[in-house]
Amino acid sequence: MSAELKASRRDATLVLTLSNPGARNALHPDMYAAAVETLTTAERDDSVRAVILTGADNFFCAGGNLNRLLENRAKDKSVQADSLELLAGWINALRDCPKPVIAAVDGAAAGAGFALALACDFIVAGASAKFVMSYARVGLTPDGGASWFLARSLPRQLATELLMQGTPITGERLHGLGLVNRAVPDGTAFEAALAWAEELAALSPNAVERVKNLVREAQVNPLEQQMALEKHNFVESLHHAHGREGITAFLEKRPPQYK
Repeated sequence: MSAELKASRRDATLVLTLSNPGARNALHPDMYAAAVETLTTAERDDSVRAVILTGADNFFCAGGNLNRLLENRAKDKSVQADSLELLAGWINALRDCPKPVIAAVDGAAAGAGFALALACDFIVAGASAKFVMSYARVGLTPDGGASWFLARSLPRQLATELLMQGTPITGERLHGLGLVNRAVPDGTAFEAALAWAEELAALSPNAVERVKNLVREAQVNPLEQQMALEKHNFVESLHHAHGREGITAFLEKRPPQYK
C-alpha cells in the first residue's frame, strides 16, 4: 500500500489520517497536494466545524522517507525543491484554514511530521509520545517551518538543542513547556482530540475564524496595529448574527445555536 492522506467525517469534524503502512506513516508529496485540496474544500463547507490531523495505527508520522530523499540526490535539485514547496503549501493551508485544527499525536512525530503538528492550532499528545527533529543526525536541516515554529514557541537554547542535536522530547514535557495543549494517556490522543473538536464545533464559526486570524497576525503586528485589527473584528463580530445569538443566549441562560 502507498502513502496516502485519508479523509473521513465524525459529525462536524473532518478527520485527516496520515497513512503509510509499514513506514510509520512517512510522508510523500502525493499527500501534500491532497491535503491542500481537502482543506480548501473544508473551508467552503459550513458543516465542517473542526479538523483533526492524526496518524494511522497509533503512530503520528515518521517524517520524510529517507530512501526517497536518497533517490532525489540523483535527480535535479529542483525535484526536492518542488517537493518542499508542496509541503510548505500544506503547512500554510493548516495555518490559514478558518476552522480550528487539532493534531492528535500518539507514538511519535518526527521531522516534517513534527512540523505538521506544530502548524496546527492545538496539539493533543500521548504523555510519552516522542517529538523529534532528527535532521542534523542525518546531515540535513529542518523543513516545513520547523525552525520558525520552535524558535517562537520555546526558549532559544531548547529550540536549538531540539533542531541541532535531534534530542527527543515527550508529549508530557512539551505540555509542561506550553507547546502541547493536553497530554493524555498513551493511545487516547485521537479520542481526546475528537471530544475537544466537538466542544469547538459548538462555538461561533465567525468568532473562531477571527480569533485564529488575530493570533496569527499578533505574531508579526506591533501593538497599535494589532489593537486596530481587534477593533475591526470586535465591531464586525458584534454586528454579525452570531454576536446577536451569543449575547441573547447568555442573557436567556441557554446554549447558543450558531448556524
